[in-house]
Amino acid sequence: MFFPKYTITNSILKNIGMIDAAKEVIENSPLIPAWEAKFRREALERTVHHGTHLEGNRLTDEEVRDVLDGKDVIARDRDIQEVINLRNVMKFIDTIASQIGPNSPYVLTIETILELHRTTVERVLPENAAGAFRESQVVVRNTQTGEISYTPPPAAEVPYLIEDLLNWINSEEANDLHPVIKAGIVHYEIARIHPFIDGNGRSARALATLLMFLDGYQIKKFFSLEEYFDQNPMDYYVTLQAVSNQKVLDNHERDLTPWLDYFVQGVAIELNRVKEKVKRISTDARVKDKLGEQVVLNERQMMIMEFLHRHKAMRNNDFRKIFPDYSDDTVLREIKFLKQKGLVKKIGGTKKAQYVLK
Repeated sequence: MFFPKYTITNSILKNIGMIDAAKEVIENSPLIPAWEAKFRREALERTVHHGTHLEGNRLTDEEVRDVLDGKDVIARDRDIQEVINLRNVMKFIDTIASQIGPNSPYVLTIETILELHRTTVERVLPENAAGAFRESQVVVRNTQTGEISYTPPPAAEVPYLIEDLLNWINSEEANDLHPVIKAGIVHYEIARIHPFIDGNGRSARALATLLMFLDGYQIKKFFSLEEYFDQNPMDYYVTLQAVSNQKVLDNHERDLTPWLDYFVQGVAIELNRVKEKVKRISTDARVKDKLGEQVVLNERQMMIMEFLHRHKAMRNNDFRKIFPDYSDDTVLREIKFLKQKGLVKKIGGTKKAQYVLK
């Protein structure tokens, strides 16, 4: 059976503490429902954009949003399909997690891993390669130099290595681990085995996300692991390859500590960022105390509130930056609503007016 070797360092412990503290704040913040929908939407957009961009997709974040909205985008068919596929992968993850529920026993199967991969590469790889283990040797090359940076295990070993990994995932030992450490181990091992012709990185990250969801770490689906990795992709790939290229006689001797340090830190950074945003935006409790009701804001009103949280004040000349497609009168109507609800107040005269949080 697969037995991961690693050490729980002080930095891992520190970051696990940050993760659990952020999780507690996020899950217990009384967000207005419309904000929750907005946060989930943004997390999906970030996951899809950075998850595909990390693998060479050329679409901008705006183009990714357009594809997700069903709009026409002039781009390579492959780039568009990869975006659609990763969105469908997230839907697949949501479906599995909702059927099993957090903190419920589950058994991960080969079929689930293969379906994750099939959905990831649908209409990108040939049909017989989607959702199927590779049958030939592959190598990982440095995209800049062309040199081989890592050689995965032979194709004949892939089914057995995946079976070993699944046995560990479903074991009591793995179930006793912190979900983020477990997800990090599985992400690394899928990347090391490289079980598919293509789509290994996306499959590894998707499986890590699925395991976190199944182990009760959905965290309202506000987070995106991919953004952290894509901010400095060299660190991501170098850390993976450095662990994989360790000179060991047996896989059980490979030390995963450097990778887990990096992975756990990434989750902590992402969740802490989300936590701070939730704290800034979460006015619902104060609004309820003040008004005795929950205020549901539309998209424009939410954008105004978010701008005020970030910049502290809004002036008339800011309207065009935030709402290039709407008239000043439309924006002023939205501000009037927020003023009536006691969320925003006006300071100064007509020409030098500015709006701040009340």
